[in-house]
Amino acid sequence: PFSHCLLQRRGFWKSLLCYISGSPVKLQPQATCYVATSNLDGETNLKIRQALLETAEIQTEKQLSSLSGKIECEGPNCHFNNFIGTLYLNGKSPVSIGPDQVLLRGTQLKNTDWIFGIVVYTGFETKFMQNAVQSPLKRSRVEKVTNVQILVLFLMLLVMALVSCVGAAFWNGTYGENTWYIGKKDHTSPSFWFDILMFIILYHNLIPISLLVTLEIVKSIQAMFINWDEDMHYERNDVYAMARTSSLNEELGQVKYLFSDKTGTLTCNIMTFKKCTIAGIIYGDRPCPITESSEFSDPKLLENFEEDHPTKEYIKEFLFLLSVCHTVVPERDGNNISYQASSPDEAALVKGAKKLGFVFTARTPYSVTIEAMGEEFTFQILNVLEFSSNRKRMSVIVRTPTGQLRLYCKGADSVIYERLSEDSLFVKETLTHLESFAREGLRTLCIAYIDLTELEYQQWLAMYEEVCTVVQDRAQSLEHCYDTIEKKFLLLGATAIEDRLQARVPETIANLLKANIRIWLLTGDKEETAVNIAYSCKLLSGHMPHIQLNANSLEATQQMIDQNCQDLGALLGKENDLALIIDGKTLKHALHFEVKKSFLNLALSCRAVLCCRLSPLQKAEIVDLVKSHVRAITLAIGDGANDVGMIQTAHVGVGISGNEGMQATNNSDYAIAQFSHLEKLLLVHGAWSYFRVTKCVLYCFYKNVVLYIIELWFAFVNGFSGQILFERWCISLYNVIFTSLPTITLGIFEQCCSQESLLRYPQLYTISQTGDIFNIKVLWIQCINAFVHSFILFWLPTKMLKHGNSFIVSNICQRACYSVSMMFFFLQFSHLAIWGSILIWLVFFTVYSFFWPTIPISPEMTGQASMVLACPYFWLGFFLVPIVCLIQNVIWKSSWAFRGSTCPLIFFIYF
Repeated sequence: PFSHCLLQRRGFWKSLLCYISGSPVKLQPQATCYVATSNLDGETNLKIRQALLETAEIQTEKQLSSLSGKIECEGPNCHFNNFIGTLYLNGKSPVSIGPDQVLLRGTQLKNTDWIFGIVVYTGFETKFMQNAVQSPLKRSRVEKVTNVQILVLFLMLLVMALVSCVGAAFWNGTYGENTWYIGKKDHTSPSFWFDILMFIILYHNLIPISLLVTLEIVKSIQAMFINWDEDMHYERNDVYAMARTSSLNEELGQVKYLFSDKTGTLTCNIMTFKKCTIAGIIYGDRPCPITESSEFSDPKLLENFEEDHPTKEYIKEFLFLLSVCHTVVPERDGNNISYQASSPDEAALVKGAKKLGFVFTARTPYSVTIEAMGEEFTFQILNVLEFSSNRKRMSVIVRTPTGQLRLYCKGADSVIYERLSEDSLFVKETLTHLESFAREGLRTLCIAYIDLTELEYQQWLAMYEEVCTVVQDRAQSLEHCYDTIEKKFLLLGATAIEDRLQARVPETIANLLKANIRIWLLTGDKEETAVNIAYSCKLLSGHMPHIQLNANSLEATQQMIDQNCQDLGALLGKENDLALIIDGKTLKHALHFEVKKSFLNLALSCRAVLCCRLSPLQKAEIVDLVKSHVRAITLAIGDGANDVGMIQTAHVGVGISGNEGMQATNNSDYAIAQFSHLEKLLLVHGAWSYFRVTKCVLYCFYKNVVLYIIELWFAFVNGFSGQILFERWCISLYNVIFTSLPTITLGIFEQCCSQESLLRYPQLYTISQTGDIFNIKVLWIQCINAFVHSFILFWLPTKMLKHGNSFIVSNICQRACYSVSMMFFFLQFSHLAIWGSILIWLVFFTVYSFFWPTIPISPEMTGQASMVLACPYFWLGFFLVPIVCLIQNVIWKSSWAFRGSTCPLIFFIYF
């Protein structure tokens, strides 16, 4: 016996099921149920699933439990749209199982009271779990560079300790014998290692340990700024942007590749019937902004229909076709009718026909009922020729209320036009209107029909019934069978449907492109839909050539990719004004290890890339392909559970809190409510965070290197004895109090440019995007600068001042002045933090020098304040030393500027 289960309306299931039968309300020879797959492919429209003929009559659990046999099927895989299997029932012939009979884990039952299913796969073997991606630990590029350089700085610390040990040995050997007060020095091996340890302890604060704490504080406050930004507040749902992590703030300022979902991310996922052309006359031809929410409205159409216009019969047949040729299911709630559709396009067309007076009211297994012109019309549904991405059309064969056999068809203009009869009218006029609709970014469908004779239909039906029993290559056989009857159409007209974009999506994409961010559109939707949306949001332009990859085998895919790479020639690898379009089946071959490098080179040569009919795992694989082979920061944005994989794979994942649940948001690094908010998140918060974090890191390296290289200079003076120059509490509080405020101020308030400038000139984003302003070279130039300043800070005041703690006064004053030279943007708090840090030291120094003997600590500090502050040399050094250091910086900057190098920008920003 099988493992079976009972599922009820609105229920979810945890396994992959074979659909057996459904509730009596929906029972039919090919019983149907409707499922919501938004957790899988991000689409809110319902999908139709059909039970097997051999099991559709099962209505009780007793009947189900008596069912015995076996299922042979493909192994576990991640492809949602594919399934191959065979059901062997005891005493019956084998039955082929396809995607239409499979209920995937993660889907929800709709519009059906209950269904029976046989369990095929559970747990990790289900397609849902096969698409799951483990959430990685993400670290920013700045953090990675910083961690490596901290290790290098530790090696530098060991070198300094070793040099100091050698210096100590040399000094003791040269001068130690003549200094009776030191005593005889032990030169044994244990003494050498003791000296190494002593100098490591002396110089250990060369490692900027406080940097980690400072960065956590700075990044947390930056995240608060993102959360509080009113410009990223979606008032309609009262949703603010949310930084779910603060560790990747600076990555937002370096994004080069943006991978975006379509449905619910770029669009509102609301289809609207906007325009149509019937019998060569266009209706609804008023201006149609892509973000406008109004539906179809044109009194001229109803006037022509009601006033015996020559096109009246065409209009009538056109509206009947819209009302009949679909798989929509009506739901009544009192006098109100709502529609559940497997395609949002179908729902839009049915609603459009309803608005024009042709109301689809009821569906049975064999018929549909239309209310129009004050009458009720019932069309007998004989056969449904389903839509597929290869066919690009859908047809139904009906018997009209007058008894006429008729085939209604709607589909892409490319397939309808090649099947038109020579007697068809309005061909040129309709084509002109279609081109006009396409320029507006509207989704178009051609509408056509043909009358059949009883003989033609019976001959075709015999062929169709024979093909339905084929086990091998049944899909191809059905398509061939459909082709034999879908021909010699008479054209009625065409429809134009709008998948309305979210507000400001075209402007946002235009600005992101100006910021040198390349945008890849990854969607589980059809190719036609993706292309139309790409035109609507200005990702594609009318003059942009397309490279179309559509192959069924690895060899054909490789040949197609190689040919396109060869055609590009020297332009391969450079950004060209091209668009690459590829579907999920072809991508499966393109990601093969023998082909993926060529595919990546071709994709990187295109300005825009559109990948259609993708599974969640394929989305993640594309992101990983670019992330692994290109030294650039990637960002993935989506709103549904099917986007979780790519959101987790990218360097930065952004979730949109929309109509698809919270899965994407809960697995993202940053959450926003609208795609347009991404513009400010990247161009402003990203750029600011990058400048702030990098300046904070460089300043922390700088101030620590300056202070402890001074200790090294002092070792040359004290004979490498290990004596410290600074009092222990003063040095302990150096990073914690005396220099922390300027550092945090740089990390919180610094701005490279104003918000207005960054949004007005998106090209400024490239300054942070390239990563040239923070790398190993820049960091060590900063360390060399610190080395030079430490030389000035020690040797210049050595003859002026007599007390070691006076050095730290000059040091703190110079750090404050240096932080001023690094800043572009000043607030009142900036001045308070910078000059306040000097005041804090002076107050602490004054009070601390009077602690002993009242408080028995640091007796060596006793009386220093009164002596040092009264010394004119102290005040000379207090002002002179920082000025000399800053003059050195000015000279350095000027020398680079006069050379005409591209590096001055870096030095003017950071030094």
